[in-house]
Amino acid sequence: MDMSVFDLFKIGIGPSSSHTVGPMAAARRFLVEYGPLDQVVGVEAALYGSLALTGVGHATDKAVILGLMGETPQDVAPDAVDSKLAAIESAGEIALLGTHVVPFTAATGLIWHKSESLPEHPNGMRFTLKLADGSRVDKVYYSIGGGFIREAGEAQAEAAVESAASARVVFPFDTMEQLLAHGVESGLSIPEMLRANECVKRSDEELNAGLDRIWQVMRDCIAHGLETTGNLPGGLNVKRRAAKLWRLAQEAKASDNRANDLPHDAVHLVSLYAMAVNEENAAGGRVVTAPTNGAAGIIPAVLRYYAQDCRPSDPVGGVRRFMLTAAAIGMLCKRNASISGAEVGCQGEVGVACAMAAAGLVAALGGTNEQIENAAEIGIEHHLGMTCDPIGGLVQIPCIERNGMGAVKAITAASLALKGDGTHFVSLDEVIETMRQTGADMQEKYKETSLGGLAIHVITVNHAAC
Repeated sequence: MDMSVFDLFKIGIGPSSSHTVGPMAAARRFLVEYGPLDQVVGVEAALYGSLALTGVGHATDKAVILGLMGETPQDVAPDAVDSKLAAIESAGEIALLGTHVVPFTAATGLIWHKSESLPEHPNGMRFTLKLADGSRVDKVYYSIGGGFIREAGEAQAEAAVESAASARVVFPFDTMEQLLAHGVESGLSIPEMLRANECVKRSDEELNAGLDRIWQVMRDCIAHGLETTGNLPGGLNVKRRAAKLWRLAQEAKASDNRANDLPHDAVHLVSLYAMAVNEENAAGGRVVTAPTNGAAGIIPAVLRYYAQDCRPSDPVGGVRRFMLTAAAIGMLCKRNASISGAEVGCQGEVGVACAMAAAGLVAALGGTNEQIENAAEIGIEHHLGMTCDPIGGLVQIPCIERNGMGAVKAITAASLALKGDGTHFVSLDEVIETMRQTGADMQEKYKETSLGGLAIHVITVNHAAC
């Protein structure tokens, strides 16, 4: 498949890869691909389906405006977002790609189609340029999960390109069965095979530098989340908990009285790492899609657990093996099912991230290819059917705690796999297909619409106490 580790792990901002990162990239791409803007006198963005239903809570409106300004998810400064948007509203105009000024306000330039979806994916967008001669130019894009976007009708073309690109990599694979077969034939581990594929496109040094950069951003995100207090934005008044719980854990550790220490305290810290990341994400901070923003805390948390608590002899190499292996699992899930909550529910986000983290941990700890596959299968199997039902359309409840639980499940899955020989009843390929079918059977109200599940069964007056 024509997918890179850096497609799965992208630096961006919160709160959502599909509803924030993708729309920002799509808006910018629309203008860049149009060409010279000198005849443009106006711009509109219409949002459909899940993007419209949960767009405000997911900051889709902000993301689209930033993309029209020419901002990118990886480079926009999170702390400057509100002031940039306020300046546009105050002036009543926007500088497209930062250069060409046209009239614009969010109230008139953004159109929300909450009862209508476009045909190729629940996350559809239509961008329209109004020209001086009275004509209009428009294009449709889809945000298909994890920050990936595609233009309408682009799926078939992508398939042809992917097929040609797969022929160029050293170890082409569309299923785990194929990847395991390559391992038997070559004698290489899954991270070694992924490294060989990546090095067709870039040098070994560039690959290592990129992986190290991703890990550094993940660490910074955890650190910032563990020291930042206050309420999260959006109106639910959800309190950040990670920083307070982290402080209490550190005070207990430093205390002379260790009578209350429990064996599961290390696991408690893992859940705090994950929650810290997703509190940062919910606040619109800098995060890494892993493979999505809604599930961004699981892999960083398990990586920190590996680097700090597993006492690795080669932590740098182990982290790189972890990330390459995790990417392989994410590629398979995206290729054969989905990583979009709007398409298959949260099983495609938290479930996939759990599987990626479990497989990565096994690889970092020296497990076999078969044990890696087993760990990933366990991770997804025990998230099958998980709905995406964010309260208020915000990536806060139940998303933040789900990341903490997903990280703990990943460690459990890795432990079970490492204590076995890799043989098990259900294959990873089978459970990925099951996830796809389960997502197809799931009612739309449970797929990132906030029309079902917890999103409608929590009394509004209780939100402030959450």
